[in-house]
Amino acid sequence: MSHADFITTSRGLRRNSPPMRLFEKAKQFGIWNPSSIDLSRDRQDWEQLRADERDLLLRLTALFQAGEEAVTLDLLPLIGAVAREGRLEEELYLTTFLFEEAKHTDFFARFISEVARVEPDLSRYHTPSYRALIYEALPTAMHRLEQEPSPFNLAEASLTYNMIVEGVLAETGYHGYFTILDTHNLMPGVREGIRLLKQDESRHIAYGIYLLSRLIATDARIWDHIVERMNELVLHAMGVIDEIFASYAEMPFGLQIETFSTFALNQFQRRLNRLEMACRQSIAEIEGLATDDEELA
Repeated sequence: MSHADFITTSRGLRRNSPPMRLFEKAKQFGIWNPSSIDLSRDRQDWEQLRADERDLLLRLTALFQAGEEAVTLDLLPLIGAVAREGRLEEELYLTTFLFEEAKHTDFFARFISEVARVEPDLSRYHTPSYRALIYEALPTAMHRLEQEPSPFNLAEASLTYNMIVEGVLAETGYHGYFTILDTHNLMPGVREGIRLLKQDESRHIAYGIYLLSRLIATDARIWDHIVERMNELVLHAMGVIDEIFASYAEMPFGLQIETFSTFALNQFQRRLNRLEMACRQSIAEIEGLATDDEELA
């Protein structure tokens, strides 16, 4: 395959486009080093926790860790599909995805080895609903792009990754995890890592909304596919929450399942409502949207 020309020496970069605005934010806020976070007090706090409290935090960490590793492993087909379309601004931003997901994987690996200090095999915490989503649905949707990078398959890859795995499951988990630690003034290093990680994820979700909106505006039939598939996949995300709570006779830290279920469903509905707007928008309007994280994510 040869090149006919190059965007940067022909039309130039569209710096006001949503992907480029997100790229600017990634360069400003995404450069943090998991190795620089001080976990010394976190280890002390960990030792003071009850056994069931440690088990819950370890369970959540095992879900985070495998999820971050999974998207690190499975992201390249999405980047490749966008690159083959010649969408340089999007590809520039997507380069930060892989870097950030790798950092998240590194961060949780530090927690497991330096704070919890347990054997690295935590797959016992990966329940059936979690496996259906992370072991099966995510890699299937992403790697399908290698053979057939159609708009429908691109939409399914993004909705699986950005809207369900990140936008529902991960955001609910990180919200709960951070709230536990913050409420009890525990593990400041982990809290700082989660805070930084959540900033990264908000940009990922914002891009997913942009990409899916662009696809919907191009072909209205994609909206029906998105609704159908998101409604199927959210059942796995909600199943993960149910399976976590079912693992304890008495939930550590006094957690209530309704809090997490309500948060997850609200995140799901917010994203679906936001994507529905694209059914009434043109491509020009999608490309001109502001990409403030709070507005899009």
